[in-house]
Amino acid sequence: MAEGGEKAGLIQKLIDTVNEISAISDYRCTVKKLFSNLARRLKLLTPLFEEIRDIKEPLPGDSHQALLSLMEAMESAKELLRIGNEGSRIYLVLERDGIMKKYQALTARLEQDLNSVSVDELDISDEVKEQVALVLAQFGRARGRTDPPDVELYEDLSSLYHKDVEVVEDPAVLKRLVEKLCLTEITDLTHESMALHEMVTASCGDPDESIEKMSMVLKQFKDFVQTECPFKGSPPGETSALPSCSGQQTLIKNLKIGAIPDDFRCPISLELMKDPVIVSTGQTYERSSIEKWLEAGHHTCPKTQQNLTSTALIPNYVLRSLIAQWCETNGIVPPKRATHSASACTTAELSMIQNLLRKLSSASPDDQRTAAGEIRLLAKRNADNRVAVAEAGAIPLLTKLLTAPDSRTQEHVVTALLNLSICEDNKGSIMSSGAVPGIVQVLKRGSMEARENAAATLFSLSVIDENKVTIGSLGAIPPLVLLLSEGTQRGKKDAATALFNLCIYQGNKGRAIRAGVVPTLMELLTEPESGMKDEALAILAILSSHPEGKMAIGKSEAVPVLVEFIGSGSPRNKENAAAVLVHLCSGDEKHLLEAQELGVMGVLVDLLHHGTDRGKRKAGQLLEKMTRLGEQQKALSQVQNHTLTHVLTI
Repeated sequence: MAEGGEKAGLIQKLIDTVNEISAISDYRCTVKKLFSNLARRLKLLTPLFEEIRDIKEPLPGDSHQALLSLMEAMESAKELLRIGNEGSRIYLVLERDGIMKKYQALTARLEQDLNSVSVDELDISDEVKEQVALVLAQFGRARGRTDPPDVELYEDLSSLYHKDVEVVEDPAVLKRLVEKLCLTEITDLTHESMALHEMVTASCGDPDESIEKMSMVLKQFKDFVQTECPFKGSPPGETSALPSCSGQQTLIKNLKIGAIPDDFRCPISLELMKDPVIVSTGQTYERSSIEKWLEAGHHTCPKTQQNLTSTALIPNYVLRSLIAQWCETNGIVPPKRATHSASACTTAELSMIQNLLRKLSSASPDDQRTAAGEIRLLAKRNADNRVAVAEAGAIPLLTKLLTAPDSRTQEHVVTALLNLSICEDNKGSIMSSGAVPGIVQVLKRGSMEARENAAATLFSLSVIDENKVTIGSLGAIPPLVLLLSEGTQRGKKDAATALFNLCIYQGNKGRAIRAGVVPTLMELLTEPESGMKDEALAILAILSSHPEGKMAIGKSEAVPVLVEFIGSGSPRNKENAAAVLVHLCSGDEKHLLEAQELGVMGVLVDLLHHGTDRGKRKAGQLLEKMTRLGEQQKALSQVQNHTLTHVLTI
């Protein structure tokens, strides 16, 4: 029998889940009918749960267990329905077969769990019993049934998905696709972009090739819509003439606040974003607003309240482009980002910079060291200085001095490059100057402070995706792993941040694993005072998707550590530990059995109910694997018993 308090909590969770499902109001056209029917059936269960809640006696054990299993299945249904409501339209078409398999497995489980609730033994009304019978009959009729796919839509989209990005698609096909996918307006394209971005965030910044290819397909749609219907959706009578810069503010003020898509407004200022940037939680803010928030001493994401694992701000180029297109569509000059220039410096300051560059070029080691130190301080001070120093030609001169024999000069130079790299436009100049090999040399052989700043510089440069490839190929990863192992606390933090960012690129994961990063990460996880548990788990989560990473983590006896973090870690650590365990247990019963023996089932159920969205997804995946394993073991046991009985009767 289930105790009253335990029963009340379970039933309330079931009611809350149905309410959350009811709040999902609409579904993408490709799954609309099926998902709407599933949501409607689940909503019909509310009276059952409400009457069970009012029963004074404890529930029979079998009904309580069936309701527990039903709760897990409904959580999985809620996540699937959310994908149908918020998910990428492109993904829903291309991955239709996989989604339909999930849908069928889920409806079969919901039917089985509901059928296992002994309604005839419970004190509930005949009307509710009839309603439950109706839902069961509907589940039975829906078993194995799916809506016929739109073959033309799938073939058109699949053809575009698999084509080389340089191949120009037939405009007729693009027109047919954007219309069928309802991506004919800038707002639609924005929501699709956000949906794909959410998939990247859910993968902990580790998108696989399919998401990247879907993003390229979306870009073709965006270019087509912008070219073919640049002013679609504009108010009647509006022409293509854009207002002058002087009239822009008036136009924006005259717009109703609801006219600006929510995704284009900063969650802090609620104003149209000029320079949208992504923080470590995946949320996007206006750069100036989030910078003020961080400068005020906050260490959390304003929208989610999650702790920020890094204060790095990554430009959201896709959103910036979509905002610009929306502005053009609505007759508004796209908002200008705040810019800095050398002209903001005084004549005396510019003269001083030129003098410092002459010293950098001199043959005197003392002059070089002094000039590098002063440029380091100048670039630290403000954005105008960073622009002025770079425009004066300092970056190539600093790059040459990265290999200077004087360790103090090296330290000044690499830190000056770090400070200059804060300016987004300077990152490309630093890369094109050939600075990375020199930075790697400092990372290997410099003083500890120089090594720390070299690691921070590599992180700063690697926020641009193409730079990840270059930095990894030029040998940066092994010395970063070494710094992660033997550095000061600050050095370890800098190395971890750089490694995490670099390993978002699939090709760098193998380099990090072969450099021995997994044993180092496991040491950081198990050292009581390491202060690096968040970073270590985040890196393990993205490495575990790589075959070599999965093997290395499996050999490091990680399962007990992961189970402990799922049970008692922070919300972010719980989800990362569960993500690692999902990869370890994929196709490997040994790790699954070990986790089961360590009592992971209980902590997974808790994570499924109380974790972050990503944590709930990972917990659900693990629970499904364990359920399948249990069924296989049961079937095997029955076969063995049958065989033994047969042998004994001969």
